[in-house]
Amino acid sequence: MNPRTLLAVVSLGWIISEIALARLKHSDSAKSALDKSSIRILWITIVLATTLGVYLGLSGIGFIPTGSAIIAWLGFLLIIAGLALRWIAIFTLKQFFTVDVAIQSNHTVVNTGLYKYIRHPSYTGSLLSFLGLGMAFSNWLSVLVIFIPITVAFIHRINIEEKVLTQFFGNAYIQYSASTKRIVPKVY
Repeated sequence: MNPRTLLAVVSLGWIISEIALARLKHSDSAKSALDKSSIRILWITIVLATTLGVYLGLSGIGFIPTGSAIIAWLGFLLIIAGLALRWIAIFTLKQFFTVDVAIQSNHTVVNTGLYKYIRHPSYTGSLLSFLGLGMAFSNWLSVLVIFIPITVAFIHRINIEEKVLTQFFGNAYIQYSASTKRIVPKVY
């Protein structure tokens, strides 16, 4: 299978899994008000950024000729690693995971598994995958156009989510936040 076909197949699986999550793991409308439309902003940003990034990647504008095959395969591996990280994080949260910012009944602060090291590993996984998508085209413009706006949208969402978690859990979440970083262990 050639690299472009492999990228298309993996990307299609990625898209289908995210659509399934959006359909199956959405909180009820009363709880979704906490989200402050961050899921909508995130989806709009993802669609626009990836559409432009894929267009640039396919058009060749911004192509990196030196080491392009290595960069493309590294990008593909980042997509896979990011998806794995995201799904491990989702399975760790179990019933507490929703695609929108919401507090579930009997919700607790999860600080085991990946959550022992970072507060938002599913977002870390998504960001790794989007970085990988840009790199898979061996295109520096694709990387910038995809990764930067999506990172900004995720940071906006994290800010909203952390306010809700702090309001709901109070000191327990503040203490947890003091011992972990948001998306990159020991960095941010």
